[in-house]
Amino acid sequence: MTDSTLFADRRWTSADGLSLYARDYPGTDGPARLPVIAIHGLTRNSADFEVIAPLIARSGRRVLALDVRGRGRSDRASDPMTYQPPVYAKDVLALLEAAGIERAVFLGTSMGGLITMAITALKSRVVAAAILNDIGPAVSPEGLARIAAYSGQPVETPTWAAAADYARRINAVAFPHYGDADWDAFARRIFRDGTEGSPVLNYDPDIAVPIRAGGAGALVPNLWPYFRRLARKRPTLLIRGATSDLLGADIAARMKKAAPEMHYAEVPGIGHAPMLDEPEARSAIFEFLRDVP
Repeated sequence: MTDSTLFADRRWTSADGLSLYARDYPGTDGPARLPVIAIHGLTRNSADFEVIAPLIARSGRRVLALDVRGRGRSDRASDPMTYQPPVYAKDVLALLEAAGIERAVFLGTSMGGLITMAITALKSRVVAAAILNDIGPAVSPEGLARIAAYSGQPVETPTWAAAADYARRINAVAFPHYGDADWDAFARRIFRDGTEGSPVLNYDPDIAVPIRAGGAGALVPNLWPYFRRLARKRPTLLIRGATSDLLGADIAARMKKAAPEMHYAEVPGIGHAPMLDEPEARSAIFEFLRDVP
C-alpha cells in the first residue's frame, strides 16, 4: 500500500475549470535542485510513480506526480475531445504556474512522454531535461492496437481478486515474471473502490473517445520535429523495455540517430512500459539526474 505520509495532496485548476490533482513529494534538505514532473500513461495515474518518486525526493528533488485530467483524483472532462496531449500539456503548464515552477525535469511514461514533447512545443524553456519511458515520436502499430483494444472498455470486477486477474490479463505480456502479489499491487494502482463496493477502473472511459474518432493520429501525431527539438537542446534519457511492443527497437534506433547525445537504457525482460522500480531503470535515472542541475 502507498505511504501517503510521503507526499502532500496538491490541487490546481485547468483553463476550462477542472480541479486537477498531483502528489507532491518534498525533496530532502540540501542544495536546491530542479524539481521533477512525473506524468503517467494513457489509462494510469500518479500511483505508477509510488516507488520511484520517493527515491528521487530523497535525493533532494521535489517530485510532482500528476493525475492527468480524467484519471485518478483529477476531475473528468465534460468534453471528451479535450482528452488529447495538447490539452494535457496546457494543464501541466497551469500546474507549473500555480506552483511557481519556472523549469523542471520531466519524467514521462508512455503518454506522459508525448505530453512532455507537446510541452516542449508550447513552452520549450520550462523543460530543463527529459526522461522518456518507453515512448518516442512514433509508436509500433501492434502495441498501439493492443492498448486501444482495452482502453475505455467496460470490465466486470466484483472483487479485488477479479481486478488483479484483469491487470494480469492486459499486462502479462509486459511483466511475465510477476506473481500474485505483484498483480494485486498493480490492480490497486489502476482501480479504486466503487460506489457499489466493487473495484472500478480509476479513469474516465471517455478518454478513448478521441482515439476512436481520430485513430492513432489523435494520440501520436507526427512528433519527430518536437522530439528533435527536445533531445537536441537539453539532456534526454530514453528508457526502453527490451520486449516493448509500443516502442520497437527500430524506433529507438531512429531516435538515437536523430539525437546522438541522448542517453539510453534498456530494461531486460520487460515490455511496455517499465515501472521504473527495476534496477536497470533506477540506475539509469539516478545516473542521469546526477548531472542535471
